[in-house]
Amino acid sequence: MKAIFQTGGKQYWIAEGDELNIELPLESQIRESNTLKIEEVLYVGEVKWSHIGKPFVHGASVELECLSKTKAPKVIAFKYKRRKGYHRTVGHRQKLMQVKVKKINAPTDSNELTSNS
Repeated sequence: MKAIFQTGGKQYWIAEGDELNIELPLESQIRESNTLKIEEVLYVGEVKWSHIGKPFVHGASVELECLSKTKAPKVIAFKYKRRKGYHRTVGHRQKLMQVKVKKINAPTDSNELTSNS
Protein backbone atom coordinates (compact mmCIF):
# COMPACT_ATOMS: atom_id res chain seq x y z
CA MET A 1 0.00 0.00 0.00
CA LYS A 2 1.24 3.49 -0.85
CA ALA A 3 0.19 6.88 0.48
CA ILE A 4 0.90 10.58 0.24
CA PHE A 5 0.75 12.61 3.46
CA GLN A 6 1.69 16.13 4.38
CA THR A 7 3.50 17.54 7.38
CA GLY A 8 5.59 20.63 7.87
CA GLY A 9 4.34 22.15 4.62
CA LYS A 10 5.77 19.29 2.56
CA GLN A 11 4.25 16.19 0.97
CA TYR A 12 5.80 12.73 1.14
CA TRP A 13 5.15 9.66 -1.08
CA ILE A 14 5.60 6.60 1.15
CA ALA A 15 5.12 2.86 1.49
CA GLU A 16 5.16 0.74 4.65
CA GLY A 17 8.69 0.25 5.99
CA ASP A 18 10.16 3.41 4.40
CA GLU A 19 12.54 5.60 6.40
CA LEU A 20 12.58 9.34 5.79
CA ASN A 21 13.48 12.67 7.37
CA ILE A 22 10.63 15.04 8.16
CA GLU A 23 10.64 18.45 9.80
CA LEU A 24 10.50 18.14 13.56
CA PRO A 25 6.80 18.25 14.55
CA LEU A 26 5.49 19.87 17.69
CA GLU A 27 6.53 18.03 20.83
CA SER A 28 2.88 17.74 21.87
CA GLN A 29 2.24 15.46 18.86
CA ILE A 30 4.85 12.90 19.96
CA ARG A 31 3.63 10.52 22.60
CA GLU A 32 5.71 8.69 25.19
CA SER A 33 5.98 5.64 22.90
CA ASN A 34 7.84 7.66 20.21
CA THR A 35 5.02 7.18 17.72
CA LEU A 36 3.35 9.84 15.64
CA LYS A 37 -0.03 9.53 13.94
CA ILE A 38 -0.66 11.81 10.97
CA GLU A 39 -4.21 12.14 9.64
CA GLU A 40 -3.47 14.62 6.83
CA VAL A 41 -3.37 11.91 4.17
CA LEU A 42 -3.87 13.09 0.58
CA TYR A 43 -3.82 9.71 -1.22
CA VAL A 44 -4.09 6.03 -0.26
CA GLY A 45 -3.92 3.23 -2.78
CA GLU A 46 -2.91 -0.21 -3.93
CA VAL A 47 -2.84 -1.86 -7.35
CA LYS A 48 -6.60 -2.57 -7.51
CA TRP A 49 -7.99 0.47 -5.71
CA SER A 50 -7.08 4.02 -4.73
CA HIS A 51 -8.61 6.97 -2.96
CA ILE A 52 -7.76 10.62 -3.51
CA GLY A 53 -8.81 13.07 -0.81
CA LYS A 54 -10.56 16.40 -1.25
CA PRO A 55 -8.21 17.65 0.26
CA PHE A 56 -7.70 14.79 2.77
CA VAL A 57 -8.84 11.16 2.79
CA HIS A 58 -11.45 10.86 5.54
CA GLY A 59 -10.61 8.00 7.91
CA ALA A 60 -7.06 7.40 6.64
CA SER A 61 -3.93 7.86 8.74
CA VAL A 62 -0.22 7.08 8.78
CA GLU A 63 1.61 5.78 11.85
CA LEU A 64 5.28 6.78 12.13
CA GLU A 65 7.94 5.61 14.57
CA CYS A 66 10.58 8.14 15.68
CA LEU A 67 14.10 6.75 15.18
CA SER A 68 16.23 9.82 15.95
CA LYS A 69 16.33 13.60 15.92
CA THR A 70 18.95 15.26 13.73
CA LYS A 71 19.75 18.55 12.05
CA ALA A 72 20.06 19.31 8.35
CA PRO A 73 23.25 20.83 6.94
CA LYS A 74 23.67 24.53 7.64
CA VAL A 75 22.28 26.93 5.05
CA ILE A 76 23.99 30.32 4.92
CA ALA A 77 22.16 33.39 3.62
CA PHE A 78 24.52 36.27 2.78
CA LYS A 79 22.87 39.65 2.26
CA TYR A 80 24.88 42.33 0.49
CA LYS A 81 24.27 45.75 -1.05
CA ARG A 82 27.06 47.07 -3.17
CA ARG A 83 28.61 50.48 -2.45
CA LYS A 84 26.53 50.85 0.74
CA GLY A 85 28.80 49.09 3.24
CA TYR A 86 26.02 46.66 4.13
CA HIS A 87 26.58 42.94 4.45
CA ARG A 88 25.02 40.43 6.78
CA THR A 89 25.48 36.70 7.22
CA VAL A 90 22.63 34.63 8.60
CA GLY A 91 22.73 30.86 9.10
CA HIS A 92 19.94 28.37 9.60
CA ARG A 93 19.95 24.69 10.48
CA GLN A 94 16.61 22.89 10.19
CA LYS A 95 15.71 20.38 12.90
CA LEU A 96 14.69 17.03 11.44
CA MET A 97 13.27 13.77 12.73
CA GLN A 98 14.18 10.45 11.14
CA VAL A 99 11.04 8.29 11.09
CA LYS A 100 10.03 4.85 9.89
CA VAL A 101 6.56 4.20 8.44
CA LYS A 102 4.97 1.54 10.64
CA LYS A 103 1.49 1.33 9.16
CA ILE A 104 -0.76 2.97 6.59
CA ASN A 105 -4.40 2.87 7.68
CA ALA A 106 -6.88 3.02 4.79
CA PRO A 107 -10.45 4.27 5.23
CA THR A 108 -12.78 1.53 6.44
CA ASP A 109 -15.84 2.66 4.45
CA SER A 110 -15.83 0.77 1.12
CA ASN A 111 -18.06 3.43 -0.52
CA GLU A 112 -15.18 5.91 -0.40
CA LEU A 113 -12.80 3.69 -2.41
CA THR A 114 -12.51 4.06 -6.16
CA SER A 115 -11.62 1.14 -8.43
CA ASN A 116 -8.71 1.33 -10.88
CA SER A 117 -10.18 -1.25 -13.29
